[in-house]
Amino acid sequence: MSTAPSTTTAEAPHEPTPAPSPSRWAPLRPLVLRLHFYAGVLVAPFLLVAAATGFLYAGAFQAERLVYAHELTVPVGDRELPISQQVTAARTAHPEGTVSAVRPSPEDGATTRVMLSGVKGTAADHTLAVFVDPYTGKVRGALEQYGSTGALPLRTWIDELHRDLHLGQTGRLYSELAASWLWVIAGGGLVLWFSRRRALRKVRGTSGRRRTLGLHGTVGVWAAVGFIFLSATGLTWSTYAGANIDQLRTSLGQSTPSVSAAAGGEHAGHGGSTATGDAQHGVGLDKILAAARAKGLGNPVEIVLPADANSAYVVRQVQRSWPEKQDAVAVDPATGKVTDELRFADHPLLAKLTRWGIDLHTGVLFGLVNQLALMLLAGSLILLIVWGYRMWWQRGRGSSFGRPIPRGAWAQMPPLLLVPCMAAIAVLGYFVPLLGIPLAAFIAVDVVLGEIAHRRGSRTYAK
Repeated sequence: MSTAPSTTTAEAPHEPTPAPSPSRWAPLRPLVLRLHFYAGVLVAPFLLVAAATGFLYAGAFQAERLVYAHELTVPVGDRELPISQQVTAARTAHPEGTVSAVRPSPEDGATTRVMLSGVKGTAADHTLAVFVDPYTGKVRGALEQYGSTGALPLRTWIDELHRDLHLGQTGRLYSELAASWLWVIAGGGLVLWFSRRRALRKVRGTSGRRRTLGLHGTVGVWAAVGFIFLSATGLTWSTYAGANIDQLRTSLGQSTPSVSAAAGGEHAGHGGSTATGDAQHGVGLDKILAAARAKGLGNPVEIVLPADANSAYVVRQVQRSWPEKQDAVAVDPATGKVTDELRFADHPLLAKLTRWGIDLHTGVLFGLVNQLALMLLAGSLILLIVWGYRMWWQRGRGSSFGRPIPRGAWAQMPPLLLVPCMAAIAVLGYFVPLLGIPLAAFIAVDVVLGEIAHRRGSRTYAK
């Protein structure tokens, strides 16, 4: 009986290599690619400005300490003067305007700030901060101040450049547009990168457009979470999306509470401020501060003077670095008794998250480490934009940008994916109008151009 010759392992025929199974992102990839490309091309200039100015703002905190060292710091003395004497010294040097708030020296060697409102030549939403040596009572200088973090002229200028390009309310549209699209571009980049075969993600050993793509994708993946965070937190205080977020938080009972500044009981209307600019009324600032200290409000604090004769003093902690100190009390100006208390621990969850998110976004929550991380993110975004435009150029023939990503991605999506995507876009477009309106305009223009191309017989589809 004959038998078939045996074959060794080396001689055995190789099994055909199975084709790679299609990714679950495959139906979505052409649409995401087209959206990522066009959003990157059209929104990148706004993102570039936001990244460059954000980089400067993150570095402004340390620059501020150097530029205004004379006003901010003094030699440490033996004993601090009562806060009332320090305010008197500030008013003697600057009798203009009215005293609106006082920030006692928060630590050894730091000056006290006396804030004056209504000073001629000072912006309506700014104050003039008078810096007083807490040990000698000497005035070290006066500078315009803005915001709850006490930004001085250098940081204020950079802040306004980042926020609105010094164009006022109209200019804020640029930053809201950038924040509205940053998370879309970052999320789309993640989908494209992870739907790409692993072998095509390499940077080492590559050149030309593939190397640029590898650098763009690798840096983008590492920075994407930071970009999405910056986008979300930036929208919380934007003009239109921010208003919608505030309404949503209010409807959920998650708005940020505030201490009641009404003077209590029979003393309401007696001994309060009459907004004359005299801070030495009622029981005086020293007893007001002592009452707040007795309730556990440690430095740094800000004493806000009563707005009118029926209001109380408000003493609130203003430390935004971790751990945050945000407790506040109201003190009756006639009796020096605390009439209301508000602890940060009692804030609703969304109010706390909003506070932490904004402070992390602005670089104050973790101090220098926070600021360096923001500068790294801003630098990464600048590189990604440059690489993105370079890839577009490299798709061309050496003398012009390459062709745009072909249309037709919508038609290739299965209804089970297309319908939820359209619904999600509609909802997001309503709550984030500077995302929804440009996206609707893009789709409308794309449909018109597609119809024109179709009539000319040159319609192209994504492959």
